Amino acid sequence: MKNRITLAVLLILAASVVVAQDPNYDGLSGQQNDNLRTITTAVPFLLIAPDARAGGLGDVGVATTPDANSMHWNPAKYAFIKDKMGFSVSFTPWLRNLGINDMYLAYLAGYYKIDDRQTVAASLRFFTLGEILFTDEVGNPLETHKPTEWSFDGTYARKFSKHWSGAVAARFIYSNLTEGQFVGASETSAGISIATDVAVFYTKGLDLGNMDGNISWGLNISNIGTKISYSQTSIKKDFIPTNFRTGVAFDMNLDEYNSLTFTFDVNKLLVPTPPIYAQDENGQYILGPDGNYEIAEGMNPDVSVVQGMIQSWYDAPYGFEEEMREFYFGLGTEYWYNKRFAIRAGFFYEDKYKGNRKFFTIGAGLKYNVFGLDFAYLIPTEQQNPLANTLRFTLLFDFAAFSNQSTIPEN
Repeated sequence: MKNRITLAVLLILAASVVVAQDPNYDGLSGQQNDNLRTITTAVPFLLIAPDARAGGLGDVGVATTPDANSMHWNPAKYAFIKDKMGFSVSFTPWLRNLGINDMYLAYLAGYYKIDDRQTVAASLRFFTLGEILFTDEVGNPLETHKPTEWSFDGTYARKFSKHWSGAVAARFIYSNLTEGQFVGASETSAGISIATDVAVFYTKGLDLGNMDGNISWGLNISNIGTKISYSQTSIKKDFIPTNFRTGVAFDMNLDEYNSLTFTFDVNKLLVPTPPIYAQDENGQYILGPDGNYEIAEGMNPDVSVVQGMIQSWYDAPYGFEEEMREFYFGLGTEYWYNKRFAIRAGFFYEDKYKGNRKFFTIGAGLKYNVFGLDFAYLIPTEQQNPLANTLRFTLLFDFAAFSNQSTIPEN
């Protein structure tokens, strides 16, 4: 499908080319329109839940039991994975409710358990916007391209003790949205960034009387990396979506065949909150002596990555109340029967002034020795939501189970 789009307003295009030159882009007039208080970053595809299990749990996964897709949620979980080796393949058609039939996210992840304490893993994430017909400002056709973005990750996870583990991950990010087209007088280029994740995981068994269970906690600070630019001539660069994620999971084995999990995640983007810039009596933004726009409320967002992570906890123009709005949440529950069949449900919440994503999710899973199959479906709380009817599919493969099946027992 060819999606007709004007190059100058490509939705995810390099804010460093267009946005950084206009103070109004980041909701500085928030006093008049609070809906513009959303925090934006480059390469937002890194935040899309890639797998169907977590997708069925309300986009939750930092403290759930480890699986092949733990790279996105908490790579430290790999240290506690039971199987020797495995991998998964996931596919998510994206924004199909808008009539776009060739935009999707694909995800491949795998792991290998070196010994009881150490595990290595890697993943590849690929996102395409489909075939797009670029036009100029007045609608004249230019060229047709297929903008794509991808990232490749590797991680090392290690147990520190019987209950604790940690992991570090490295990530290479490539974002090619415009195929070298011009926006105004600026030639665009592919954006490149390098990032890392730092994660910890805690898990402990519980004695629940007639039942046994498990309590887990996880924390993952992901995408700590260099800023990105889509123009060789742009001075300003954009933050990638550095994200703070923490949460808990509680597992109960009701009996020999039935188990139940409740889990909850909290997230916050560790990038600066857009400030409110000063205006004169005519409503024009005021330039300071240094050539930058004067800030009326909030803090300067043009800072280093580390400074941006630190000030993201206290730089909201409207103070503590706005900082609290920047947290978004997910909760989910998962039921397994005989460790073979699962049903899932979840809810995701984001404040209406910070993105306004709110949706329910449902899902199901089937596991049979060598492979598993997961499915998830998204149900928004409002009509005409572009995320409506989002589907996710994941296939999981357990090489250890395959090897066991392939072994012919001796008589």
